[in-house]
This record gives sequence, C-alpha cells and structure tokens, in this order.
Amino acid sequence: MPIVHIDLIEGRSQEQLKALVKDVTDAVSKDVDAPKEHVHVILNEMQKDRYAVAGILKSDEK
Repeated sequence: MPIVHIDLIEGRSQEQLKALVKDVTDAVSKDVDAPKEHVHVILNEMQKDRYAVAGILKSDEK
C-alpha cells in the first residue's frame, strides 16, 4: 500500500488539490503497479506564517 505525503503552503483551490491527488494517484498506481484503491495520499497544508525560507516567513514575502 503506497502512502504519499505532500506538504504544501496553503492557498490552492479545492479543484487544484483534487487534480493533484488524482494525478499523484495515477502516477503511483502506474509506476509501482498498485491498484488505485490502495494508493493513499496525505496532504499537509501549512499556514504561510508557519513556513520560512532563508529566515523569512512566507507570510512576510511580497
């Protein structure tokens, strides 16, 4: 049973997330020969003020 974890910064639409989950499921199913119903995808959405790059919070970027 493949389990895929994806960390994202918040801000994507429900449609984008649905498309991402479908595309990832399709790719994993094909590449590891697993039935789609056995592929689990976990999305972790982080708030922009809880993620930083180079010491700058994403919420502070312009």
